[in-house]
Amino acid sequence: MRSQGAEDETVEAIARGDLDGARLTPAIRALLDYVTKVTEAAYKTTPADVQGLRHHGYTEPQIAEAIYVTAMFAFFNRVADAFGVAPMEYLEKGLGYRSCGAARGQGVRENDGT
Repeated sequence: MRSQGAEDETVEAIARGDLDGARLTPAIRALLDYVTKVTEAAYKTTPADVQGLRHHGYTEPQIAEAIYVTAMFAFFNRVADAFGVAPMEYLEKGLGYRSCGAARGQGVRENDGT
C-alpha cells in the first residue's frame, strides 16, 4: 500500500483492522465493507450492495474483479491453513495474519512414520 502512496497511518490502521481509523475515502471504505461481507457471508450480499458500489463509481468489471480477488484469497488461505503453511515473516510480526495454525504456534507436525 505504501508503494501506491498510502500514508503510514493508513497502512498501520488497516493492519490493525481499524478501518475507521484508516482515513479511507468513502469509495474505498464501501469496497472494503462489501468484500468483507463477501468473505464472511457471501450469501447475504444483495443487489443493493452492488448498487452501492456503482454509486461510488465502480464499474461492473471492477466489482467483478473485487469479488474474484476476494474469493481467490479465501481459497488460498483455506488451502494454506489446511496444509499448515507457515506465514511469511512480515505476517508473523502481527501485521494482519491471524488464521494460520502456524501463526497460532501450532505449525506442521513432522511425519513420525506411523
